[in-house]
Amino acid sequence: MDNRELPPTGSRHPYTAMQRSTLDIIDLHDQPGHLIRRAQQIAVSVFFNTLGRDVTPVQYAILKCLENKPGIDQVTLAQEVALDTSSTASIAVRLETKGWIVRHLVGRGQRSLQLTDEGRDTMRRLDTKIPEMQHTLLQGFSEEDRQTFMRLLQQFADMNNDMSRAPRRSSGGSSDA
Repeated sequence: MDNRELPPTGSRHPYTAMQRSTLDIIDLHDQPGHLIRRAQQIAVSVFFNTLGRDVTPVQYAILKCLENKPGIDQVTLAQEVALDTSSTASIAVRLETKGWIVRHLVGRGQRSLQLTDEGRDTMRRLDTKIPEMQHTLLQGFSEEDRQTFMRLLQQFADMNNDMSRAPRRSSGGSSDA
């Protein structure tokens, strides 16, 4: 056993002897949360390397959702892309400043959003690079493994959706956000 500090022994400590032994052999790289965080880092890096830095992955998700559902309100948009409403509003302001979307007040403080011509042009340009990005991310997998990986990733996101601080709520239609 190495000299790592273990929790103290005694009746007041929450770990049993078996749990203390298990704690000694936990490998960070076997923990799903750590691997998911690493996968996110890699995905963001590949996104920027492939598509450039004009748009972030979250901005892309918002633009894609608006491309598929023009005129939806900010609250519905936030639910579709699984973001909190204040982050969505802040991102919408940045996208409007870039000239990629317009926001219209539709009543009771709600805003409807849609892509501008410049926003649609931006999406066409970005969408041509998405297959390359996906290929780079998944190139080490066989076709069968790619399908399995994507199915399991979707299953993981779906079955844990309600644990998110901003669970995805779909209003129907295309689920590609």
